[in-house]
Amino acid sequence: MKCEEIRERMLDAAAGLAKPTADETKHIATCAACTEQWKSLRATMTVLDEWHTPEPSPYFDVRLQARLREEMAKVPSGWRYWLRRPVLAAALTVLMGIGVGLFFTHDNGIYNPGEQASNSELAEPGSAVSDLQSLDKNHDLLSDFELLDDLDVQQSVSANP
Repeated sequence: MKCEEIRERMLDAAAGLAKPTADETKHIATCAACTEQWKSLRATMTVLDEWHTPEPSPYFDVRLQARLREEMAKVPSGWRYWLRRPVLAAALTVLMGIGVGLFFTHDNGIYNPGEQASNSELAEPGSAVSDLQSLDKNHDLLSDFELLDDLDVQQSVSANP
C-alpha cells in the first residue's frame, strides 16, 4: 500500500473509529514516516481524550440576559427600521397602486402628450366629425361585428338549403 492511502485512513484508526487492516498495520510497522505519523496521532488523541471543557461562569446566563435586554431597549436606526413602520408601508402601497393605475389607464402604459392635445380638440358631440373620430377609435370593435354578421349569414344559409 502507498503511504498516501495509509495516511488518509490513519486519522480514523488513531481516533478509534475504525480498526487498521493487517496490510495497514504491516505498512506502519515497516515505514518510518508512517510510524512517526501514527505515534504523533495517537499522542494527540490521548491528550484530546484527557482534556475536559471548562465550565462557563455561573453568571454567564445572567450577563447574557442583561445584554439582550440592553440590545432590545436600544432605539433601532437605519433604513430597515423605517420599512417596518406600518404608516410608511401603507403609504408605499398606496403610491404603488396609484402608479400601476396610471400605467394601465394611459393607453396601455404609453404616455403621449400630443395625443391628449388632439383629444381635447374633439368636435362637438353628435356632429359628423365627432362620429368619424369615434368610428376611427372603434374600428377593431366594429370589424368584429362585421365578422359576426358574416357568420350569422353563413349559418342561416346552411340551415335553409
